[in-house]
Amino acid sequence: MTTEDVTQTRKPAARRRHTPRALKELWRSIRRPLADSAQVKHVLATLFGSGLRFVQRTNPPVPGSSDIAQSMERDGPAIYAVWHGQHLMYPVLYPGKHPLDIMVSRSADAEINALVLERFGIGVVRGSGGRSSRKAVEKGGARALIALKKSLDSGRSVAMVADIPNGTPRDAGLGVVTLARLSGRPILPLAYASSRRKVIERSWDKMVINLPFGRGAVVIGEPIHVPASATSEDLESLRATVTQALDDVTRRAYALADAKPAAGPAS
Repeated sequence: MTTEDVTQTRKPAARRRHTPRALKELWRSIRRPLADSAQVKHVLATLFGSGLRFVQRTNPPVPGSSDIAQSMERDGPAIYAVWHGQHLMYPVLYPGKHPLDIMVSRSADAEINALVLERFGIGVVRGSGGRSSRKAVEKGGARALIALKKSLDSGRSVAMVADIPNGTPRDAGLGVVTLARLSGRPILPLAYASSRRKVIERSWDKMVINLPFGRGAVVIGEPIHVPASATSEDLESLRATVTQALDDVTRRAYALADAKPAAGPAS
């Protein structure tokens, strides 16, 4: 084999080795401008909102599902608690009649989430909580709780993701029970499930992507009340109660969504 033959043989391998690196560098060079573009964010929020509407319309509720509008009429203003990773469809489930505010992380990544919520007529409170009061203050959680309490005091319901971002999934933090103590309003565990879905196993919260052309189920648990006199020990116990209640409504929602539809009467 000549030197020229060796050179020609190695060229394709060199292209395969450098092309992915070049693409990654190109993506890194344009990712930040895209992320900082208000126009791009609004376009993505519009597309995402349209996708949620499509999935919701093609997943009719199964018999036995809870009625969110009825719950808001009966129990509101209330604190609706949900799990991370299970929350994708909640904006499109909002019935719209009764005012609702949702706490969204202050991170830049959550900006599109906030824009989507606003498109559905949902108020946005920015902030995220933590286990300790120090973390809550550092992340704006304390200010967010005050804002959510004002929402409840004014007659608006609120929704919170109960577990802490990038913390232990499916383990409620103290934020939701603290808000219930400060406001005197009940916590309502809420879960949604669709029969067709994709679970992102590598994500910390096992994010669920709900897919179209299936069945949907909503389950709302019994109200959980937190007395104004609750001690630190009481709050820890009630935090565990919220965790258990959210796990329960989540299991029930998936059982409803995954159940085979009842066969119609024989003709």
